Parts: sequence; structure tokens; C-alpha cells
Amino acid sequence: MLPAGHRDPAALGLLTRRDDVRVAFQTFGCKANQYDTERMRQELEARGASTVDLAEGAELCVVNTCTVTNQADAQARRFIRRVRREHPDVKVVVAGCSAALRAEEYRAMDEVSEVVAGHDPVAVATAVDPPRRLVQLGTRKRLDELDREPVGGEILLRREGASRGWLKIQDGCDRKCAFCATRLARGRSRSREADEVIREAGRLSRTHPELVLTGIHIGHYGLDLSEPLSLSGLLARLLEEVPETRFRLGSIEATEIDDLMVELLERSGGRVAPHLHMPMQSGADPVLRRMRRWHTREMYRVRALQIVERLAAAGSPTVDGTPVLGFGADIITGFPGETDEDHAATVALVEELPFTYLHVFPFSPREGTVAADLVREMPVPQRVAGERSRELREMVQAKEAVYRTRRAGSRARVVLEGDGRTALTEDYLRLGVRGPLPEDRRVLLDAELVMMDGELAAVLSKG
Repeated sequence: MLPAGHRDPAALGLLTRRDDVRVAFQTFGCKANQYDTERMRQELEARGASTVDLAEGAELCVVNTCTVTNQADAQARRFIRRVRREHPDVKVVVAGCSAALRAEEYRAMDEVSEVVAGHDPVAVATAVDPPRRLVQLGTRKRLDELDREPVGGEILLRREGASRGWLKIQDGCDRKCAFCATRLARGRSRSREADEVIREAGRLSRTHPELVLTGIHIGHYGLDLSEPLSLSGLLARLLEEVPETRFRLGSIEATEIDDLMVELLERSGGRVAPHLHMPMQSGADPVLRRMRRWHTREMYRVRALQIVERLAAAGSPTVDGTPVLGFGADIITGFPGETDEDHAATVALVEELPFTYLHVFPFSPREGTVAADLVREMPVPQRVAGERSRELREMVQAKEAVYRTRRAGSRARVVLEGDGRTALTEDYLRLGVRGPLPEDRRVLLDAELVMMDGELAAVLSKG
């Protein structure tokens, strides 16, 4: 009998076991999802598969889904149907957060051959290449049991086709924000052992000059370990044991940035990228309470200003007296019960703080969350939520434009992306590259930031 939730591969026409299966990957969502896809790719390649684009003769497509909004779920379903229309012979395996919460919905889709309810790379590899019921010589285990061990190894060796590497340090979340379905899909917070993280960072640093610490709630890193270690403690070890690599923090709560973290930002000489993405969600206390957030408006405001003031006082690089710092946040507009006064409080806070970008989303109710019930009690019209989103986006676009103008004439350490004609600065500005490209693009490069045709660009230093 097949494991629960698995269909008969022969009946579905899945590929027979062989060593040259050609697999394409499509990822929706956050850096944690992107990391998980790389683990899936590595596991399948270790078992003999080849990674190709859909248009390059793929026989199977692994779709790693996201469930942060209704739109994310819809995007995945649209993509799956498009694969069937444009590549009718390609088999589709669905995995990820949306698959974890809506496995039966995906199994009901005619276009889907198999569903993995989660992110386990071994489960994905087994779904792609079903094990045969044989016993390997010299062991009492069946091959399908052996296949539960990661052939591709416990650490990620590289992020395929990218200059920046993702370093996943934990998964899951113990918070219970009213709007969030990701914690339902990912489970409780689970930290990787520090030695394993450092070993993986050392391997990734061979091909990636910048590594981004990612997870679902990285501020809770280490709380569950037998020998607790804070996120800042892990970062201090990484700086010491993985030399020359630049590290960038993923999303982290304002209340979880401790003094050691700020000190590392101050004293690392740029090896900790001056970039903080601190989810705010709202600038109004009544909304924050309904969201079940654990910080107040003032707590967020005070911590953000403290960090900026400390970086300026410590002699960190500045432009016009303001620290070189990429500063971003997530904001949800139209959360149930959000009034005009609540929105005005959010606008005022965004205006006061030195944001250089924002991720703004109209509220999207997720099944199984507290907010899904709240929306029936105190709905905010979608039109109003959209208008509030547009206002905040326009505000931060203006703030970003001012910041970019101030950066003109200064210098940056950049990593090249894509074909090398795009550069990412330490403070999270994505710029066009002017001038000849270096032969080795797997290093951090010095650049002068200049205004050209009204746009900030990176001119790489020679030599």
C-alpha cells in the first residue's frame, strides 16, 4: 500500500526510475522558500536528475508554493494550469506552504501528478523518483526506507545561478499573529545547530560573496537549542569563522534586535550589511492589538530611532549626516477594524522614520487564522485598503528617491546579480551597472554611485 496521500505513480504516468530525469523548478514566496527549493534541487541532482528550464525539455516540474496571501495561492494554481497548457507532457509535483494547508485541493487538480505537503527535499525526491520495493545487499532496510535519508547531504552547497546565497538558520514560528497562515504551514520554531549553520556558510562562501540569514522567524533563533544561542551570537561566530564574506540579515522584529546586533552593525566594517527589514504591519496600537502583535507603535518607533542614532554616533558611513542604512518594513492596510485615524497614525510613523523601502499589502484573509473571523465582524472595503496601500507606496517612493539622491557621489560595496548589469549595494539599493564588467563576479566590488540620466547607477572601480 502506498503512503497516505500518495497516488499510484504508474497510474499517473510519473517517470520510471532512471538517472537522467530532467526537472524544472518554480518557486513562489520568500527567501526561506527559495532556500527550500535549492535543497530540493540539490537532492534530486544527487540522485541523478538534471535541472533545466521548462522550455528546455523538462519532463517534470516541481512547484514550491507560498500561502502568505490569497493571491499567492492563486498564482500557483494559474502557473500549474499554464504548465499543462503549454507543456502537456510535463508532470507537476506541488510542494511548499500552500500544499501543506491545501493538499487535497491540489490533489483534486487534473494537472497535478503528486503533492508533498511541506518542504522536505527527500519527500520531493521520492515523489519525483518513486522508490522500488527492493532490499539493498548488506542491509535489512528496503530502498524506499533508505531513500528517506538525504542523498544530497544535510547542507546546501550553492544557490544555483545566483551571486548571493541564502543561509537558512531556522524554520517555523511560535508567534500567533492573527493574520498569518505561514506558521500554520511551517509549524513551531526550530533552529539549526550553530555548527551546522557555520559549516554550510563556509561551503556557500566559496561561490557567494554575500550570504543572507533567512528563516521564518530568525529573531527566535537558538531559543530551542540545548545550549541556547542568540541570533547575534550566531552572527558573531559567523563573522569570526567565515572570513571575508558579507552577511545580511533577513526579516527581523524590531524588539529582537539586541545591543550586540547593533554593535556588530557598527563594528564589522561592513561585513554585516547595514540593512534592516523590521516588520511593522501597522502604526496604530488598536490595529496592532487585533493583529496580536507583541509590540506597540512606540516600541517600534523608539527602537528604530535608537538604532539609527547609535549607527550615526559610532561613526558609521553617512550621507548628509544620515547613516548609510537600508531600512524597510512590511505593512498591511485594511486590516479588520482599521479606521481612518488608524491609517493616519501609520502614515505619520512612516513619514517620521527613515524608511528607504516598504512592502505594503492590502489585507488578505487566510483560512484558519483569527483574522478570517475578524473580517466578518469589522470588514474594511477592499477599495479602501487598496487606496491606503497606494498612498503608503507613493510616500516611500518619494523617501527612497531622496535617499538615492543623497547617495550620489558616495561609494558602495556591491554584489553583481543576473548578467552582471545589476548591482546590489550594502544598503539594499538595486542599481544599474555602468562600464566594463570584471571577469570574476563572485566577489564584492567597489563602486562609485553616480546620477546618470536621472537614475542612480554603480560605476565599478578598475583593478
